[in-house]
Amino acid sequence: MRTRSRSLLALAGTVAALSLTAVTPASAAGAVLSTPAGDVAVGDVLNASLASGTNATLYSSATGTSGLSCAASGFTATVTDNPTAPGTATESLSAHTFGSCTTNVFGVLGVTSITVNALPYTSSVASDGSVTVTPASGSVIQTTVVLRTLLGSINCVYQAPSLSGTASNTDNSISFVNQQFTKSSGSSLCFANGFFTAKYAPVTDGGQAVTVN
Repeated sequence: MRTRSRSLLALAGTVAALSLTAVTPASAAGAVLSTPAGDVAVGDVLNASLASGTNATLYSSATGTSGLSCAASGFTATVTDNPTAPGTATESLSAHTFGSCTTNVFGVLGVTSITVNALPYTSSVASDGSVTVTPASGSVIQTTVVLRTLLGSINCVYQAPSLSGTASNTDNSISFVNQQFTKSSGSSLCFANGFFTAKYAPVTDGGQAVTVN
C-alpha cells in the first residue's frame, strides 16, 4: 500500500508540474520589437519597401484617384529605444524615398521627383500596433513634389503635423491610409490637399522580419 501511495503521489506531482508548465510563459517578456533571432537592439537599422503589388499614392482627396502614384518607395530607420513589452519603441527615420512615379493630374506631364524634407523624423511603434511619425519640435513633416508641365517644372510643397499608421504582424507591415497633407506653396496645378496611402512590408532588421510585441 505504501508503494502504491508513493506512486500516486509521484503521479500527482508530475501532473501538477505539467500544469504549471502549460500556464507559465516559455521565456521572460521580450522587447516591443523582435525578430526570430531575438530582441531588436538599439542602434539596429530597419528597412522596408512597398508591399508586393502595391503603390504609394498621394491623391487630391481621400476618396478619389486623381494625383500621384509611385511604384517604388522605401524607408530606413534606426532604433533609438526598444523597451520591454508592452510599451513603445522609438526610431529615427533617416530616409524615405519615392520612385517610378506617375500622375494623372490634368495639365501635368509627369513627376520629376518626390523628396521628403527635414529628416530625420521620430517614429514610435506601440505594442498595440499604432505607429506615429512626428517631426522635430516646432517643425512639420514636409514633402516637395516636382512636376513637369508644358510651361516647365513646378514645385508643390506639402506639409503635415504628423502621420499615423498601423503595424501588423500578419505580414510584418506598416500601413498608412489617407494621411492628409496640406499644400503650403505651389502653383494652381498643385492640388490643395494630398492624402498619402502606402503599405510597407516586410519591415526587416538585418534581413529578418520584425514583429511588434
